[in-house]
Amino acid sequence: MARMKEVRFVPALPARRADAHKGDFGRALIVGGSVGMSGAPMLAAAAALRSGAGLVELAVPWSVYLPAAARLPSALVKPLTETPDGTLDATADEMRAVMEPATAVAIGPGMGKTEGALRTLRLLIDSAKSPVVYDADALNILAAKALDLKKLRRDAVLTPHPGEMARLSGRTRDDVQADRRGVAVAYAKEHGVIVVLKGAQSIVTDGERLFVNSTGSHGLARGGTGDVLAGVAAALLAQKMDPFDAAVLAVHAHGLAGDLAQERLGPTGMTAEDVVEALPEAWKRLERR
Repeated sequence: MARMKEVRFVPALPARRADAHKGDFGRALIVGGSVGMSGAPMLAAAAALRSGAGLVELAVPWSVYLPAAARLPSALVKPLTETPDGTLDATADEMRAVMEPATAVAIGPGMGKTEGALRTLRLLIDSAKSPVVYDADALNILAAKALDLKKLRRDAVLTPHPGEMARLSGRTRDDVQADRRGVAVAYAKEHGVIVVLKGAQSIVTDGERLFVNSTGSHGLARGGTGDVLAGVAAALLAQKMDPFDAAVLAVHAHGLAGDLAQERLGPTGMTAEDVVEALPEAWKRLERR
């Protein structure tokens, strides 16, 4: 930790030229969902739509396809093969088709931890040609050591909460919380990835740099807000931001949107959807800095 560079500056959003078109701002792909957990990937996609990506594609099991397409008219929604119980089990051809045009991917929200989900994640890891955000059940599958972590790209962004970080690192949740910086930095160094350890004062590290976030509050302590963060990060990566900078900006903007939602609604009644709705104001404030 002695040589760790502490980052205090929050990077700016990529510039948007007056004559730009949607192709200039990348294509964010969200992969996830299952019967009973259909909302998670929709939240991620909605957040990506509110965070500057030129196009957002949502790839979900057939059982989730119709509700997702109806709820997100601004997104491109693609159905993937599913198991009889409505969880992902995508084919190699399907994954290649959705991965090829993507400039960034987020996988995991609502995906489940089934064998089909594992196969889908393996296909994604093997074919990834752009940065990937691993969230939620994707992290739980990685923690089970069923896949080779050495295959993760060095621009991979992992977004665990303390419980997921405990499973990934083989420690207890209390151990993680007692040394959040040390655990996150050690894991990032060992696996050559970017870690976003969520919680009060979320941490972003690539093993050499460390950012401790100052935005966000207990209003974000509810289901779905992590999915929102995954979508924001995917959108920024899709715009070709440096992966570490994208993770830092995503965490800061997500926290600011949470603060704005809490200011308007209070911490008790706000939801993850309210955080998504607050993102445009958060970006406007950050652009005025």
